[in-house]
Amino acid sequence: MKFEKIHNKGQARLFENPFMEALTKSHPLVIWGMYLPIIVNFLFRSGSILEFTLLTITLVFIAGLLFWSLFEYVAHRFLFHWIPKTPRSTKFVYTLHGNHHHYPRDRQRLFMPPLPSLLIATTLFLLIRLSMGSYVFMFFPGFVLGYLLYGSMHYAIHAWNPPFKWMKPLWRNHHLHHYKNEHQGFGVSSTLWDHVFGTMFDLHKEQEDQEKVNALMFEKKS
Repeated sequence: MKFEKIHNKGQARLFENPFMEALTKSHPLVIWGMYLPIIVNFLFRSGSILEFTLLTITLVFIAGLLFWSLFEYVAHRFLFHWIPKTPRSTKFVYTLHGNHHHYPRDRQRLFMPPLPSLLIATTLFLLIRLSMGSYVFMFFPGFVLGYLLYGSMHYAIHAWNPPFKWMKPLWRNHHLHHYKNEHQGFGVSSTLWDHVFGTMFDLHKEQEDQEKVNALMFEKKS
């Protein structure tokens, strides 16, 4: 979604109803607190009750983590940046993701809020269980950890400079996605699939616009 002006203060009003509006916001620690016990419980269940070997648990867990990275790319590219054709679909896309491009400094909407997050997670868990049975108790924790790392990385990219030099391409890829071309640079936790599908920015040719980058970063608390 293209916006004539990016807002550096405040946040979008998504619903008139204050209760519905409150349900669109969250804090990263709340989401980690929701899912970390599930991850631990499922992995414990895999070993102690289902009696899978440590090697099997590790390999299936890593498979779930890798599958998340593809899921993240596909969802960001084809759902979050779906081009709407009607007022209703425009509202849907703006509520889902467009508001983040409009108000990139909004800290409360980098993770999906608890209620819709749990509904989607439950649906995905049931679908994965139908397809792989008990292996879901190893695969799903990897998938969910991928989501938590994605959300945390997204928060970090908008909050701080890259802590290590090797992470700078990830930061730049996302910054360029915001201010240069929203139809490139879809990877947030990894640029792997941008490289695979040809949507990675050429970071050697792109000049960094520091003023525009600063507009994407959270304001420092005084």
